[in-house]
Amino acid sequence: MPMTHQLFAIFVALIWGTNFVFIELGLDDLPPFLFASLRFTFAALPLIFILPRPRVPWRYLVGYGFFIGFGQFGLLFWVMGSHMSPGLASLVIQVQAIFTILLALLLFKEIIRLPQMVALFVSFAGILLIAAQGNTDATPIGLAVILIAALSWAAGNLIAKQSGKVHIIAFLAWSSLFAIPPLALMSYYYEGPELILQSLITARGQAWAIVLWQTVGNTLIGYGLWNLLLQRHAAALVAPWALLVPVFGMAASSIFLGEAMPWWKWAAAVLIIAGLMLNLSANRTVPTPNTANQA
Repeated sequence: MPMTHQLFAIFVALIWGTNFVFIELGLDDLPPFLFASLRFTFAALPLIFILPRPRVPWRYLVGYGFFIGFGQFGLLFWVMGSHMSPGLASLVIQVQAIFTILLALLLFKEIIRLPQMVALFVSFAGILLIAAQGNTDATPIGLAVILIAALSWAAGNLIAKQSGKVHIIAFLAWSSLFAIPPLALMSYYYEGPELILQSLITARGQAWAIVLWQTVGNTLIGYGLWNLLLQRHAAALVAPWALLVPVFGMAASSIFLGEAMPWWKWAAAVLIIAGLMLNLSANRTVPTPNTANQA
């Protein structure tokens, strides 16, 4: 992966990591599924009236919108509402890297070598440590649901890769259109019309600024660059870069939200980042057919 693309990956990790602080602050004013609905509504509108629909099958747009919009962010926002701390959520959801690589191996026949498998097991050991030590920072249902969110993120990664070199912003805008119905339905049935209306009326300016950042910074910029990398490199090479997200996420949560950082959180972070470094080293050592013809 060229240095420019590595810098893109680090920049995306910075955006996504610090974003967990903004999510936590936004949840002070907006219930989780309404919050996610607004984010993807603004990502779709008005861009779908400006940008033509990307030339991909409708199932890619529907699938990406569902898995990223509802599966990843709808569930993540719900978990962060009451079942997991922001810094820990930023760490646990990175199991998506493992799911992405395994799904790519099964569906696209991408090559995975022994050093990469070792790297994944090292990272997964960090997840197991969290499961053992989570206590009040992560409830059992919260851990289970965020693993589903991570699997949804992995599915979205592979749909983006399968879509090829399309107009990225158009792809994000049009796919966001299909995230809105399941999120809005969950908001209606789970949160109720009264809470929705009250939240929209009483939400502070800070909350609307956070929704805007979710739309522009996290979705259009963050996922725009991320999908650009997935278009040009093997999923097994790109996905582990997201393991940098919890470094920024845990640091930001500790600094700005005062989240406690006991030894086991640091140990879990070390294991996950060690897995990332092992994976990157493995990819530099022996090029695979998927990475040999990088654009």
